[in-house]
Amino acid sequence: MNNVVVGTDSNFQQEVLQSDTPVLVDFWAPWCGPCRMVAPVVEEIATDLAGKLKVVKVNTDENFGVSAQYGIRSIPTLGIFKNGKLVDAVIGAVPKSHLVEKINPHLVKVN
Repeated sequence: MNNVVVGTDSNFQQEVLQSDTPVLVDFWAPWCGPCRMVAPVVEEIATDLAGKLKVVKVNTDENFGVSAQYGIRSIPTLGIFKNGKLVDAVIGAVPKSHLVEKINPHLVKVN
């Protein structure tokens, strides 16, 4: 999990909204089975796209402010943020290929 940042109500602005690179935010909770299923996929993506994508995990049980601000009602919710805005989201445990397909259009292209 060394490529994954722990997001909180207090650091969300800095880690996500002010990030220079696109950010995948995993809204999760420890008791959530599908969250545990998608966690290894999120960590793989963090490693695969290191430098192109920042990955932040937000525990919804501990961070009510951010969760409420973005209307998180189902977990896992995987939000894609770019330039300080939520640009896409996936709800539920999905295959890696589906998540990468959603993320790719938001990555910064390097020539």
